Amino acid sequence: GAATVYLALKAGLTVSASIPVAVLSISLLRRLGGSTILENNIVQTIGSAGESIAAGVVFTLPGFLFLTRDSTTGASVGEPYFSYWTIFTLALLGGALGVMMMIPLRRSLIVKEHRNLPYPEGTACASVLIAGEKGGALAGIAYRGVAFAFVYALLQKVLRLVAESPALVTKQTNRYFPSATLSGEITPEYLGVGYIVGPKIAGVLVAGGVLAWLALIPLLASLVPPDAIAAQLVKLGYLKDVAEAGGKGAWDPAAHAFSDTAVAIYFAYVRQIGAGAVAAGGFVTLLKTLPTIVSSFRDSVAALKKGAAAAAARKRTEDDLPITVVLFGCVALVVVMAILPFIPGTSVFTKLVLGVFIVVFGFFFVTVSSRIVGIIGSSSNPISGMTIATLMATSLVFVGVGWTGDVYQPMALCVGGMVCIAAANAGATSQDLKTGFLVGATPRHQQVGLVIGCVTAAAVIGITVQVLDHPTAEQAAQGITHAIGSEKFPAPQGTLMATLIKGLLAFNLDWQFVLVGAFLSLTMELCGIPSLSFAVGAYLPLSTTSPIFVGGMIKGLSDWLDERSVSAAGKAPTAEESELGPGNLFATGLVAGGAIAGVVVAIFSARDSWAAALSRLSVEHALVGSLGQKGYELLGALCFAAMGAVLLRVARQKAEP
Repeated sequence: GAATVYLALKAGLTVSASIPVAVLSISLLRRLGGSTILENNIVQTIGSAGESIAAGVVFTLPGFLFLTRDSTTGASVGEPYFSYWTIFTLALLGGALGVMMMIPLRRSLIVKEHRNLPYPEGTACASVLIAGEKGGALAGIAYRGVAFAFVYALLQKVLRLVAESPALVTKQTNRYFPSATLSGEITPEYLGVGYIVGPKIAGVLVAGGVLAWLALIPLLASLVPPDAIAAQLVKLGYLKDVAEAGGKGAWDPAAHAFSDTAVAIYFAYVRQIGAGAVAAGGFVTLLKTLPTIVSSFRDSVAALKKGAAAAAARKRTEDDLPITVVLFGCVALVVVMAILPFIPGTSVFTKLVLGVFIVVFGFFFVTVSSRIVGIIGSSSNPISGMTIATLMATSLVFVGVGWTGDVYQPMALCVGGMVCIAAANAGATSQDLKTGFLVGATPRHQQVGLVIGCVTAAAVIGITVQVLDHPTAEQAAQGITHAIGSEKFPAPQGTLMATLIKGLLAFNLDWQFVLVGAFLSLTMELCGIPSLSFAVGAYLPLSTTSPIFVGGMIKGLSDWLDERSVSAAGKAPTAEESELGPGNLFATGLVAGGAIAGVVVAIFSARDSWAAALSRLSVEHALVGSLGQKGYELLGALCFAAMGAVLLRVARQKAEP
């Protein structure tokens, strides 16, 4: 959780902790006398709550510091709410809401859609636990994948021997195809995720990215002048002023040009289009899933009516917390929001309204978040897009009832922040519940463990945020009262949320881009393409979805070769053999090893002196000097191709018990 707070404040990035916790649990408990697979699963479930709640907190709540400033004090109208107790309460309530909403949704999304929603990190975590339990060749393949990915990630993130994101970008001056971008964040975890989700889902994901980066951005680059793009970035808070250099895309006011026009257009326009697409795709997906959700609720209510006899007859692996926990929990959340003095709101009534908004939007986006992470994993969950959609809907209601003054800005951010935390934690909870489903855990015990994890995480995250926000002596001498928002911790996501709220409540938002995204999702749905997967691909950078696509293609090639072998041998593998096959186990190891390396590097980057020591190990400068920038990126692409070849070779091996 602490590592995630640091990374998210510094660069707007997060790391997944579920798999590293599982690996640590197996190793430590084995040294302490051994443990069962279910004990390891509970430890992993509780320990993984921190990073998702931390991401939700840091992506939104720093926005309190960036809202409209009071004309008399010069402080943000949200600054009084950026306190430990407010952060702790919102983190705890938002995290618990994400867990509670997943109680009735577990059967519909985790169990009934087992074949449709792979939940790659949950599946990978289950494979790690199963391999650790069974040992033998299965464990060997999984741990070879972990070791391979860990070494590769260290070569990439520490020694910088492997380029992190090779790219081919056409120049803005190109007459035929300006600022077209083909890039890839060539990490082992993305390759592993792609292999786990398979070619179909990976193809739809990358299709959205292709539309954004190879169609929309070149088109806008041809039509929109650079000064207009710079003005839009200023409006969204990505650039301080048109007269100042810097910002997204590296604006040069003297030359009236960007160093990277594609990135500038992405943040100025395409990200808003993607957010609208995610919101519409999520709504369509919710409508399609509604019959299954209603069926799950009906089953929960029926089980409640039957009482203790039905509970005793129910299988251990189907024993959830009762639906009354969800109902009373939601009521308690609304009441707590209304009575606490450090929660934004002008009166008890307005706070009650906030609580209702949080529960309603929370249910919607918890469902959407769970389905998204079921496809692409928690690390790529576009919770910022869902938060933007929540802020838009909340602000529209505020405008409709006349709540447009500056005092209502912290209230809108409170709704967006808690929904963001709930959606983020629901994504991680879904992965944990999927792991539990695959290893035969008791859902009730997992759900209780997740609530315990929420309490611990909220306490630690609140302290971490306050510590990091304390200005250094040098900053204090310059009159800086908050380190968050400075160059050291720019909090890019929080700045975006605050900018959106100010624009929405001041009737100053570009709805045309949001609506374009919404109708883009509708078009995909009419064509029979899963709109949510496509929308997520359009919202995320192409560098994220392209390596996932490569992993999916390797899986497709492996399956095709297996089918040819099966037609010759006449025996098809069982479902269990496929899920625990060498390819899936090695891909699981790639996801786990990459995640562990990411956490390790994040921890060692937490202090400036440690980060400086790591930077001295880098050989990037020497390689670029001898090979040139493109040669260095080509070397990285070749290393990624070699890793893909290793994955394919392992997948073609025959698994032995």
